[in-house]
Amino acid sequence: MKKTVVLVVVAVMVLGGCSGMSNTQQRMLSGGAIGAGGGTLVGWAAGCPACGAAIGGGAGVVGGYLYDRYEKSQGRP
Repeated sequence: MKKTVVLVVVAVMVLGGCSGMSNTQQRMLSGGAIGAGGGTLVGWAAGCPACGAAIGGGAGVVGGYLYDRYEKSQGRP
């Protein structure tokens, strides 16, 4: 029960914390989170989950920024 309450509180804080972000910030944060998650899995298989998360998160932030630039070049907000 305690674990569920903590999970719900964290989810509400995460969702509420993104409400005032620009599209660029949201895309970079999403890319970083997805990259860190994927990098952790790859790093776990290679023996260093923290290294994989750091590298994947950095690559995800860059990917999110590049995706934002592409969307803006297409005239989308």
